[in-house]
Amino acid sequence: MQGGKFAMYMRKILLSALLFGGAQTTIAQEPQFGEPATQADIDKRFWAVFPDGENLPDGQGTAVAGAMLFEDNCHACHKNPPDEPSELDPEDAADVLFGGHGTIGTDGSLATVGSYWPYSATVFNYVRRAMPYTAPMSLTNSEYYSLTAYLLYKNGIIEENTVMDKDSLPKVEMPNKDGFVSAYPEIPEKYRTK
Repeated sequence: MQGGKFAMYMRKILLSALLFGGAQTTIAQEPQFGEPATQADIDKRFWAVFPDGENLPDGQGTAVAGAMLFEDNCHACHKNPPDEPSELDPEDAADVLFGGHGTIGTDGSLATVGSYWPYSATVFNYVRRAMPYTAPMSLTNSEYYSLTAYLLYKNGIIEENTVMDKDSLPKVEMPNKDGFVSAYPEIPEKYRTK
């Protein structure tokens, strides 16, 4: 019986040592996945462009450059403009980005960049944050300006060679700019954007 008590005592000692030693090892370890974000990583991902163009980045682009980018990065999910039909166009009407002018508020409304979107600067903001669908924010600012210019051009809002940048883009008037009613019509001065 004496040997049984000794064995039980040794098991308790061993278990205590393992638990204490394991706890010390766990406390000393740091997570070993990923890598720390650099300030450049943070700056690239955490910003918002306001309707007046505040926070638009440097860069520039035209619809001419945007046409090739659209074909390479967007056409797999979005239909071509009506003047460029393709047998490879997706069938879902939600993927239509062009046309629909004058249809908002009707039975056959078609919400597109040209018929629904109220501010050109926020088109850039959305496209940059969310597209291409498989790799958001993977293009350069100039490529995003070119894609935005292409969307605006094919919706009849700007000319083909109009250069879009942080100064010219906010000046583009969208067809539906007055189609929204503000929930907060009187914004106190201290909360207004620049």
